[in-house]
Amino acid sequence: MDSAAVRVLVVDDSPFMRKALSTMLGSDPGIKVVGTASDGCEAVEKVSELKPDIITMDVEMPRMDGIEALKRIMRETPLPVVMVSALTVEGAMVTLHALELGAVDFIPKNLSGSSMDIVRIREVLKEKIKHLGRKGLVRASHAPAMAHSTAAALHGMVQPVCTNGAKADIVAIGASTGGPKVLQQIIPSLPKNLPVPVLISQHMPPNFTKPFAERLDQISEISVKEAEDGEVIESGVVYIAPGRGHMRVARGMPRPAISIGEGGDFIYRPSVDALMVSVAGQFQRRAVGVILTGMGNDGLVGLKGVKSVGGRVIAQDEKTCVIYGMPKAVVEAGIADNVLPAEEIPHAILGYVCK
Repeated sequence: MDSAAVRVLVVDDSPFMRKALSTMLGSDPGIKVVGTASDGCEAVEKVSELKPDIITMDVEMPRMDGIEALKRIMRETPLPVVMVSALTVEGAMVTLHALELGAVDFIPKNLSGSSMDIVRIREVLKEKIKHLGRKGLVRASHAPAMAHSTAAALHGMVQPVCTNGAKADIVAIGASTGGPKVLQQIIPSLPKNLPVPVLISQHMPPNFTKPFAERLDQISEISVKEAEDGEVIESGVVYIAPGRGHMRVARGMPRPAISIGEGGDFIYRPSVDALMVSVAGQFQRRAVGVILTGMGNDGLVGLKGVKSVGGRVIAQDEKTCVIYGMPKAVVEAGIADNVLPAEEIPHAILGYVCK
């Protein structure tokens, strides 16, 4: 066992899940399962006793559920918590609430299976736990009145004055692990009369994307919705790619429309590359691509396309990323026009779409 192995506490009221997660994670020499807990009360006690680097936390448990345990841990001994979530609409709503309370990510409850997909899921999970455990908690910046000041920047403007060369006509954003929390910083900071549409591909299961869009819509001035196949894209609207397929921009009359479907050899769903490639093809130099926190390099191919046709590329910086994987790939490829902390990305977007 690596002496620097990430120390994990597994919390679940199901003996089967405790065993399954412990076995799965413990098979990696970079991970050490230091203990398990069967409910929130036991979890809070064992955090103090075992001092883990990271916790996997079930939601529904006796005595104290995962949400209450998460609140206690974030208040008393803050550390990364990954929620073990049911892949249902109800599970999505609870999980999104947990992310707002401080959880860093979530993993699917249904980890058993015989398909080849489960092998990939296990490998991704182990890598994710190692990254998150080593990184620790990323503290969100609290820039004074950031959301309100930025959202107000274009309030009432009818004819924005554009700078930075050609005015951008679309913003496409890609994100994975840690993305929901960062998007809850960025999207509420955009004004409701933003003169371009925003398309987001966030790696999420099918039942999660609509509740996520609804939550963003509740906390934002700009309109946010889950994208629908065939709808014409409109300025001042944020479209979240549904988790059931890949979102692309297709040529439409009189304006480009959204296409939701399969096609392409993409590992992640919904694919960031699929979105960025289509945006580059339809909008060329009038496209802005933004890559946020996440593991791997989804988005690199698509953003190379955006850059090659004269579009602009914004990457989140390492300090504010939960996992500096997707932005790192873009930065190391030398195609990022801006490398910025999360709280500065809305200003950069506004700089490209109008003054």
